Amino acid sequence: MYYFKRNQTLLGGAFTTAELIFHAVVRSVRSQHSNAVLAIIVNILQVLALVAVFYTIMSFLGPRIAKIRGEFILYVLSGVFLFVTHLRAVSSVAGVSTGGNPMMLHSPMNMMVMLLATAFGTLYTQIVTIIVILFLYSVAVAPIEIQDPGGAFGMLMLAWFTGCSVGVVFMALKPWFPTVSTIVKNIYRRLNMIFSGKMFVANALGGATLAMFAWNPLFHIIDQCRGFVFRNYYPRNTSWEYALWVGLALLLIGLLGIFFSRQHVSQSWDARR
Repeated sequence: MYYFKRNQTLLGGAFTTAELIFHAVVRSVRSQHSNAVLAIIVNILQVLALVAVFYTIMSFLGPRIAKIRGEFILYVLSGVFLFVTHLRAVSSVAGVSTGGNPMMLHSPMNMMVMLLATAFGTLYTQIVTIIVILFLYSVAVAPIEIQDPGGAFGMLMLAWFTGCSVGVVFMALKPWFPTVSTIVKNIYRRLNMIFSGKMFVANALGGATLAMFAWNPLFHIIDQCRGFVFRNYYPRNTSWEYALWVGLALLLIGLLGIFFSRQHVSQSWDARR
């Protein structure tokens, strides 16, 4: 391992770590494309394509799905933005290597820096994407009015946090069960296409149907976000506290699993497979 002289003071170490995370975030964003601006533009186009698909689907379904009085496009965006942010966080964090990474040969680098850089890189890309889309729609089509922007942004951050927590669990499982981890991650992504609740609201579901969706923290987050976005919608069947506690529990389990895996993981595992 290449040696790096560490700072003696706690404040100096904090600044060194923050600088390291910043450069790692830049590297994470640029890894999607050689040009960072083009990487964000590609992400914007992907999100717009997903918005167009769900807008078309829900337009055919009509008011039977969207039981909220308000701007329909805002109803679609409030679900798609959180859905994409959550799943991008899951995929990016789960893809972080837990061992045998060449970046780990340099002394300042460690697993926590790589994890934070990947998570914040995803968050940065998604926030820029959302701001650009909302700005273009407000300028080109019609102004967008959100009842509580702070609460809606808090739900976006919670969707990102829970996605990172789920990704950390998959990241901990990856060295031990790489194939199973990939399959379960794909199943989780596919389940969220239906059980995230981006196409309907929890208040419109019956008791038996609601029980099928209540396990998913993203379902609670999207429904609570619509309570902050729309003035006349009050989510009664969901709770953002549930999503927060699930995210914290999964994060703790995942970090414990990563710590245990790093005590045993070896690059020879991949060679054996």
